[in-house]
Amino acid sequence: MTLPRIVSREQWQAAREELLVREKAATRARDALNADRRRLPMVEIDKEYVFEGGDGKATLLDLFEGRQQLVVYHFMFAPEWDAGCRSCSAFVDQIGHLAHLRARGTEFAVISRAPYTKILPFKARMGWTLPWYSSYDNDFNHDFQASFEAGEAGEAGGEGAGDGGREAYERPGMSCFLRERERIFHTYSTYERGLDGLGSTTSLLDLTALGRQEEWEKPEGRASALGAPAGSERIRYHDEYED
Repeated sequence: MTLPRIVSREQWQAAREELLVREKAATRARDALNADRRRLPMVEIDKEYVFEGGDGKATLLDLFEGRQQLVVYHFMFAPEWDAGCRSCSAFVDQIGHLAHLRARGTEFAVISRAPYTKILPFKARMGWTLPWYSSYDNDFNHDFQASFEAGEAGEAGGEGAGDGGREAYERPGMSCFLRERERIFHTYSTYERGLDGLGSTTSLLDLTALGRQEEWEKPEGRASALGAPAGSERIRYHDEYED
């Protein structure tokens, strides 16, 4: 194993300050990229999707739970599998308490193609309480490019991709939606390596059209009066929010 070289405290501090300059530049570049993401146009969803969840049938609108935004994690769990994907499971393990997202009018849900009768025992095994729905009876995963049939064109690399993506396969991803009364809009999706670094409340909000809902964010006018903005001094313990 190759380890970092040993230096004096003064040498370490000088190297750290040099790296800090690049880290700050990366933070500014990330803020600009997030602003450009919020400037993306959106597409209205006019197709009816019906999912199966813990309370029975649910539409895409139901998944919002009355909130303005919805972040969906496309969890790889094909109908023929007996358990969910290991890497997807590790990702979901790091999702924080949803109260902080919900205080900003944003709901989070997991969706897989496996029937709910398979999802339920696996969810219990993992000890998860977050919302998880089955898209077994609809085309949601296919329409949002998280599942591909054999011979279907798409990016190879998902689990079960096989030779050149000619076999059916799944890939992990995240899709974001915005609700305006009864109308639903698709604002953003990312897949595979695009999920790197995601999982915290702020990282998930950065994918959405409304962002962290802070006054400093661009474009202007996206900040919300829903409650405590992410990262502000008004943040609460997760049991103190008024939802």
